[in-house]
Amino acid sequence: MDAQRGHTNRRRFLLIAGLPLLAVGGGLAYVLWPDPAPGPEPDWRRVRTDLEPLNKEFAPYLGELTDAHWLGYDVDEAKYGNRSIPSPDSRIRLVGVARLAPGGAASVVGAPGRTFAAAVPSESPTPLEPYLPADPAWQRSAEFDAHANSETSDGHQSGEYLIDVARDLVYFDVLYFTT
Repeated sequence: MDAQRGHTNRRRFLLIAGLPLLAVGGGLAYVLWPDPAPGPEPDWRRVRTDLEPLNKEFAPYLGELTDAHWLGYDVDEAKYGNRSIPSPDSRIRLVGVARLAPGGAASVVGAPGRTFAAAVPSESPTPLEPYLPADPAWQRSAEFDAHANSETSDGHQSGEYLIDVARDLVYFDVLYFTT
């Protein structure tokens, strides 16, 4: 019987002494483990310059764009990080500044049925600030916004378009609701 009891005491001792040592070792490994290298900048913070997606969306009412700096991203993903379960409907934001063909801004502002007035754009995302002009003369028209924000087969868009006639620029901040 004593042999059995000694064997049980040894197990109990190993359990009592081993568990705290394991916990301390695990905690120490966690504290001393190096942080992973920072990953690349989130995709939505990278300023894009490709024109094809913008011309596809905006050319019917703005004309051909010749230069652009813009961001396109899922609003919820940017706010809450990567979502493991996709939302049934997405909210995609396109925001940026683009150059129209020479005289393009004047033709947009001069079209009948639109009243343009001085305006200030909504707050721009920080990555776009270097590309915004100094002292722009932005103008906005509620009638033009309504025309440009018409419903499409891909969903509905809502946003603002500000035009600087002297520079042939457009500042756009559009939210697409897709289902």
